[in-house]
Amino acid sequence: MNGVATVWGTTPEERALPYPCDAFVARADLACWRGVSVAADAPTVFRWLCQLRAAPYSYDWIDNLGRRSPRTLTPGLEALALGQRVMTIFELVDFEPGRHLTVRTRRFAPGLWRSIAASYVARPEGPRATRLLVKLVAELRPGRLGAAAARLLAWGDLVMMRRQLLNLKALAEATGRENAPAAR
Repeated sequence: MNGVATVWGTTPEERALPYPCDAFVARADLACWRGVSVAADAPTVFRWLCQLRAAPYSYDWIDNLGRRSPRTLTPGLEALALGQRVMTIFELVDFEPGRHLTVRTRRFAPGLWRSIAASYVARPEGPRATRLLVKLVAELRPGRLGAAAARLLAWGDLVMMRRQLLNLKALAEATGRENAPAAR
Protein backbone atom coordinates (compact mmCIF):
# COMPACT_ATOMS: atom_id res chain seq x y z
CA MET A 1 0.00 0.00 0.00
CA ASN A 2 1.36 3.38 -0.98
CA GLY A 3 -0.25 6.71 -0.40
CA VAL A 4 -0.83 9.66 1.84
CA ALA A 5 -1.33 7.58 4.98
CA THR A 6 2.05 5.84 4.75
CA VAL A 7 4.24 8.96 4.71
CA TRP A 8 4.22 11.98 7.01
CA GLY A 9 7.05 14.44 7.63
CA THR A 10 9.87 12.47 6.00
CA THR A 11 12.05 12.95 2.94
CA PRO A 12 12.77 10.34 0.26
CA GLU A 13 16.33 10.13 1.62
CA GLU A 14 15.06 9.37 5.12
CA ARG A 15 12.73 6.70 3.78
CA ALA A 16 15.64 5.07 1.96
CA LEU A 17 17.67 4.66 5.18
CA PRO A 18 18.00 1.22 6.75
CA TYR A 19 15.86 0.81 9.88
CA PRO A 20 16.33 -1.97 12.48
CA CYS A 21 12.60 -2.84 12.45
CA ASP A 22 13.00 -4.43 9.00
CA ALA A 23 14.71 -7.42 10.66
CA PHE A 24 11.71 -8.12 12.92
CA VAL A 25 9.01 -8.99 10.40
CA ALA A 26 9.22 -11.92 8.01
CA ARG A 27 7.74 -9.86 5.19
CA ALA A 28 7.02 -6.12 5.15
CA ASP A 29 3.63 -5.94 3.44
CA LEU A 30 3.15 -2.40 4.73
CA ALA A 31 5.69 0.29 5.59
CA CYS A 32 4.90 3.70 7.10
CA TRP A 33 7.37 6.51 7.78
CA ARG A 34 6.87 9.41 10.17
CA GLY A 35 9.23 12.24 11.07
CA VAL A 36 9.52 15.56 12.84
CA SER A 37 12.33 18.05 13.46
CA VAL A 38 13.06 18.69 17.12
CA ALA A 39 14.95 21.69 18.51
CA ALA A 40 16.79 19.60 21.11
CA ASP A 41 19.89 17.43 21.09
CA ALA A 42 19.65 13.74 20.20
CA PRO A 43 20.33 12.48 23.77
CA THR A 44 17.37 14.52 25.06
CA VAL A 45 15.11 13.25 22.26
CA PHE A 46 16.23 9.66 22.89
CA ARG A 47 15.57 10.04 26.62
CA TRP A 48 11.99 11.01 25.79
CA LEU A 49 11.72 7.95 23.55
CA CYS A 50 12.55 5.86 26.61
CA GLN A 51 9.40 7.31 28.19
CA LEU A 52 7.38 5.17 25.75
CA ARG A 53 7.92 2.42 28.31
CA ALA A 54 5.52 4.34 30.58
CA ALA A 55 2.92 5.66 28.16
CA PRO A 56 2.08 6.10 24.48
CA TYR A 57 2.12 9.95 24.39
CA SER A 58 -0.54 10.16 21.69
CA TYR A 59 -4.24 10.57 22.51
CA ASP A 60 -4.30 9.42 26.13
CA TRP A 61 -8.10 9.11 26.23
CA ILE A 62 -7.84 6.45 23.50
CA ASP A 63 -4.67 4.48 24.09
CA ASN A 64 -3.77 5.18 27.70
CA LEU A 65 -7.18 4.47 29.28
CA GLY A 66 -7.65 8.17 30.01
CA ARG A 67 -4.49 8.49 32.09
CA ARG A 68 -2.22 11.37 31.13
CA SER A 69 1.21 10.45 29.77
CA PRO A 70 3.90 11.79 32.15
CA ARG A 71 5.06 15.33 31.35
CA THR A 72 8.34 14.95 33.20
CA LEU A 73 11.06 12.35 32.74
CA THR A 74 10.57 9.28 34.88
CA PRO A 75 13.86 8.17 36.49
CA GLY A 76 14.98 4.69 35.48
CA LEU A 77 13.09 4.40 32.19
CA GLU A 78 16.33 4.99 30.32
CA ALA A 79 17.62 1.64 31.66
CA LEU A 80 16.59 -0.37 28.61
CA ALA A 81 16.61 -4.18 28.37
CA LEU A 82 15.33 -6.47 25.67
CA GLY A 83 11.85 -7.81 26.35
CA GLN A 84 10.61 -4.77 28.26
CA ARG A 85 7.02 -3.74 27.64
CA VAL A 86 6.61 -0.53 25.64
CA MET A 87 3.29 1.31 25.12
CA THR A 88 1.45 -1.76 26.49
CA ILE A 89 1.16 -3.68 23.19
CA PHE A 90 4.86 -3.75 22.22
CA GLU A 91 8.06 -5.29 23.53
CA LEU A 92 11.54 -3.86 23.13
CA VAL A 93 13.42 -6.05 20.63
CA ASP A 94 16.45 -3.90 19.78
CA PHE A 95 18.02 -0.62 20.86
CA GLU A 96 21.17 1.43 20.65
CA PRO A 97 21.43 3.91 23.53
CA GLY A 98 21.13 7.47 22.31
CA ARG A 99 20.23 6.36 18.78
CA HIS A 100 17.15 4.12 18.40
CA LEU A 101 14.71 1.80 20.03
CA THR A 102 12.84 -0.88 18.11
CA VAL A 103 9.63 -2.53 19.25
CA ARG A 104 7.45 -5.39 18.04
CA THR A 105 3.85 -6.24 18.88
CA ARG A 106 3.06 -8.66 21.67
CA ARG A 107 0.14 -10.60 20.13
CA PHE A 108 -1.87 -7.49 19.29
CA ALA A 109 -4.78 -8.33 16.95
CA PRO A 110 -3.01 -11.34 15.39
CA GLY A 111 -6.07 -12.03 13.24
CA LEU A 112 -5.39 -8.79 11.34
CA TRP A 113 -1.62 -8.41 11.47
CA ARG A 114 0.86 -11.23 11.86
CA SER A 115 3.48 -8.86 13.22
CA ILE A 116 4.12 -5.14 13.51
CA ALA A 117 7.53 -3.64 14.30
CA ALA A 118 8.66 -0.02 14.55
CA SER A 119 11.98 1.76 14.96
CA TYR A 120 12.15 5.16 16.63
CA VAL A 121 15.36 6.87 15.57
CA ALA A 122 16.95 10.07 16.93
CA ARG A 123 19.19 11.43 14.13
CA PRO A 124 21.41 14.34 15.19
CA GLU A 125 21.26 17.29 12.82
CA GLY A 126 23.31 19.72 14.91
CA PRO A 127 24.10 20.60 18.51
CA ARG A 128 20.43 21.36 19.30
CA ALA A 129 18.66 19.81 16.34
CA THR A 130 17.44 16.25 15.87
CA ARG A 131 15.27 14.47 13.36
CA LEU A 132 12.93 12.09 15.15
CA LEU A 133 12.12 9.40 12.59
CA VAL A 134 9.89 6.35 12.84
CA LYS A 135 9.45 3.49 10.44
CA LEU A 136 6.65 1.02 11.07
CA VAL A 137 6.47 -2.26 9.15
CA ALA A 138 3.74 -4.87 9.24
CA GLU A 139 3.29 -8.38 7.99
CA LEU A 140 -0.35 -8.71 7.04
CA ARG A 141 -2.78 -11.56 6.63
CA PRO A 142 -3.42 -12.40 2.96
CA GLY A 143 -6.59 -11.48 1.11
CA ARG A 144 -9.23 -8.82 1.56
CA LEU A 145 -8.94 -8.84 5.34
CA GLY A 146 -5.22 -8.11 5.05
CA ALA A 147 -5.85 -5.28 2.58
CA ALA A 148 -8.48 -3.74 4.85
CA ALA A 149 -6.18 -4.14 7.86
CA ALA A 150 -3.39 -2.35 5.94
CA ARG A 151 -5.61 0.67 5.30
CA LEU A 152 -6.84 0.70 8.89
CA LEU A 153 -3.31 0.46 10.26
CA ALA A 154 -1.84 3.12 7.95
CA TRP A 155 -4.55 5.70 8.66
CA GLY A 156 -4.80 4.90 12.36
CA ASP A 157 -1.05 5.04 12.76
CA LEU A 158 -0.88 8.36 10.91
CA VAL A 159 -3.36 9.96 13.30
CA MET A 160 -1.95 8.44 16.50
CA MET A 161 1.77 8.65 15.70
CA ARG A 162 1.53 12.22 14.42
CA ARG A 163 0.12 13.23 17.83
CA GLN A 164 2.75 11.09 19.59
CA LEU A 165 5.67 12.66 17.72
CA LEU A 166 4.38 16.20 18.19
CA ASN A 167 3.95 15.55 21.93
CA LEU A 168 7.46 14.07 22.23
CA LYS A 169 8.86 17.01 20.23
CA ALA A 170 7.26 19.57 22.56
CA LEU A 171 8.43 17.73 25.68
CA ALA A 172 12.00 17.26 24.39
CA GLU A 173 12.21 20.91 23.35
CA ALA A 174 11.01 22.03 26.79
CA THR A 175 13.56 19.76 28.47
CA GLY A 176 16.27 21.04 26.12
CA ARG A 177 15.47 24.64 27.06
CA GLU A 178 15.57 23.78 30.78
CA ASN A 179 18.96 22.06 30.40
CA ALA A 180 20.51 24.61 28.02
CA PRO A 181 23.45 26.60 29.37
CA ALA A 182 22.47 30.16 30.26
CA ALA A 183 23.44 32.82 27.69
CA ARG A 184 26.13 35.19 28.83
